[in-house]
Amino acid sequence: MREELIISGRSNPYIDPHLDIWHWPIPLYLFLGGLAAGILFFAALFYILGKEESLKSVVRKAPIVTPFLLVAGLGALFYDLNNKLYFWQLYTVIRFESPMSWGAWTLMVITPASFIWAALHIREIFPRWEWPWHWAKRAELFFNSHKYVLAWIMVIFSLILGVYTGILFSAFNARPLWNTSILGPLFLASGLSAGAAVTVLISRDRSERIFMTRIDLIILVVKLFLIVHFFMGFLASTQVHIDAARLFLGGPWTAPFWVFVVIVGIVVPALLEILELRGRHVPAAIPAILVLFGSLMFRFIFTFAGQESRWLY
Repeated sequence: MREELIISGRSNPYIDPHLDIWHWPIPLYLFLGGLAAGILFFAALFYILGKEESLKSVVRKAPIVTPFLLVAGLGALFYDLNNKLYFWQLYTVIRFESPMSWGAWTLMVITPASFIWAALHIREIFPRWEWPWHWAKRAELFFNSHKYVLAWIMVIFSLILGVYTGILFSAFNARPLWNTSILGPLFLASGLSAGAAVTVLISRDRSERIFMTRIDLIILVVKLFLIVHFFMGFLASTQVHIDAARLFLGGPWTAPFWVFVVIVGIVVPALLEILELRGRHVPAAIPAILVLFGSLMFRFIFTFAGQESRWLY
């Protein structure tokens, strides 16, 4: 006969309720939103700095994909809504204490701005493009004359969008893994890195690719620093936060996080970019694709792992 000493019923499977409320559309939306924010930020920033001619792919070509990214992201978000017919009520009020209110109004600004910026540079893809409508030609002249103001709007709201994707998580105090202010800067860095990777993929100018590779390398180092700081803060916190960190430190999400996010998404592309900057021949698409893959996996893993963390004490 085997004797067992039962100290707590929590050792029994499913004794603590577990509820998944966010599924694949949410991390997909966060990835596409962060990616669009990164592309638009660099496009607007370098236009303001007067580098439009030397960084044509960054300022003109790459932003053409952002309206499609944002529409796809919003489509995923709309798909996840339970009461789809009432989404418009988000725009009947502004609640400064609500991250979702911030996100809704930010998307209301950045989405049309991305369409306008893409329309102003559509001839980079279709050189013979001419607007068939008279009002469209007048609108093009108007926004070209106010392009500097439009760029500043994009810089500000793309940063808000990038940070918001992380703050959306950190506002949920009931999930210890998400309950940290570092997620805002971490998600912003991830979006900026992904945006830089897309510009490297699109550009055909080597000097432009090298320039964006340097920027991406710096952001990857910052991203890795923030991840280390994230775990240091959790391991020095309460037992609940230590347990949340252990999901990635010996727990069920250890291998996916450290392999797909850290090694494949940060370390390997960073090493490849260093080799490229030192003159070695490295296909530019390889580190860029790895960065995008790591950014996508980062959001999926944090979304699902965060829903497994909970307060027990």
